[in-house]
Amino acid sequence: MRDMGIKDLPGGRRLARRLFSAGALVPPGKRLGELPGTRQAYGDVLHIALPAIAELVLMSLIGSADTIMVGQLGRNALAAVSLPGQPRMIMLALFFALNVGVTAIVARRKGEGRREAANQTVRNALLLSFSLSAVVAVLAVLFAEPLMRLAGGHTRTTEDAEVLKGAVDYFTIMAWALPLNAVGMCINAALRGVGDTRIPLKVNVISNLVNVVFNFLLIYGHLGFTPMGIRGAAIASVIGMAAGTTLSILAVFHAPGSYLRVTLKDNWRLDREAMRAIVKVGGNAIVEQASVRVGFFVYTRLMYSLGVTMFAAHNIAMQFLALTFNFADGLSVAATSLVGQNLGRGRRDLSLLYGKVTQRVAFALSLLLGALTALFREPLARLFIDPGTPDAGNVILFAGQALLVVALMQPFQMSAVVLSGALRGAGDNLYVAAVMMLCVSLLRPLMTWLAVDVFHLGLAMTWLLSLSELGLRLAMFYRRFGGGKWAFKRV
Repeated sequence: MRDMGIKDLPGGRRLARRLFSAGALVPPGKRLGELPGTRQAYGDVLHIALPAIAELVLMSLIGSADTIMVGQLGRNALAAVSLPGQPRMIMLALFFALNVGVTAIVARRKGEGRREAANQTVRNALLLSFSLSAVVAVLAVLFAEPLMRLAGGHTRTTEDAEVLKGAVDYFTIMAWALPLNAVGMCINAALRGVGDTRIPLKVNVISNLVNVVFNFLLIYGHLGFTPMGIRGAAIASVIGMAAGTTLSILAVFHAPGSYLRVTLKDNWRLDREAMRAIVKVGGNAIVEQASVRVGFFVYTRLMYSLGVTMFAAHNIAMQFLALTFNFADGLSVAATSLVGQNLGRGRRDLSLLYGKVTQRVAFALSLLLGALTALFREPLARLFIDPGTPDAGNVILFAGQALLVVALMQPFQMSAVVLSGALRGAGDNLYVAAVMMLCVSLLRPLMTWLAVDVFHLGLAMTWLLSLSELGLRLAMFYRRFGGGKWAFKRV
């Protein structure tokens, strides 16, 4: 029996084929060789994406377990561990940006068949990450309380003073562990660049499980340990982080069969070409990360002005926004790796194909996640706070309303994240940075300010207005990727 072409298919199947089949995603005029079949193309994406999704989602779930454990102490404790969130992300922004460069450059070097250049990139990135993280850690510790106050903390009431004190303690302990975090993140970024997402999965699962075990021991004081509350949660996170970084180091220092192989006997001098490439791609990503973190910082400060109850509900909803973001981010890892590797091989058509395939997977997954979030919003919200603590009923009610907005925004969020990952894989970071600056640094805080201070809207409508920028973000990334300029970037 002959294979049916698109024109031979019934209407519904014809539309599905046009939207999802590999042959329909790359026009004949843009093909530079034979394309993989649809099954193989989706299989290639999922081979990289599934371990990355599993890693990021499990990390998010275990992080949520962390929040649930602290939340049993009440809304003040929940607010205290939430307040340092954006200052800590600002602290990490430099390293997120450098790692964008590491992933893109290592992927490109693998595609070019330059294994030693890929390993040299890793060595230079490790030196840079460790040195910078030590400096940032000291500054973060010195300015911990001013940063928490800048994030919205204050001492106008006894309750607010308690939140501020807990936030400063938590942030300070986490800041001291920054060098550990930075080194582990750098190695995992390099592994993702060569398409190895399984090792980061194992590393982060073990790291976070260690974190949860020590949360159980240190927050509440089980098995003879002293109950330490919020400080115990921070110390448990550091112990988990140390375990993960140790495993990451072992993965590249003692892995004979790995594409990436680093030893102490290697040349650890800074290499001009490697550093230039990291700084070129990562430097553009720094603009993106800085603008995003400033935008989220202002956004969080505005949300904290709604009061402790609303802020606690807001952070429950943020747990699920972060969880669904991690599904998209896992797919984005596949897009970055496959786009970068195929550009290194000179196959722009395959980069286009894999970018589109990954976005299609993201769209289908977003519909499922949106439906599940909407259906189970209230039971999920109840997990995060002890119903017997003060005002817990209102926290659950407001969180459930915000989760409806999370559900509605899934298709916009997931597709935008994946397309931005494809553009990063091509080294088109400056455009991504410009879009993120416009949408996250300007529009989201502006919309939030209008909702909170001008229109005095409730939490759900504030979320809806603030996340409306996702539509513009998706449109701009979609147009850029379809235009094809990214395919000619040199890194």
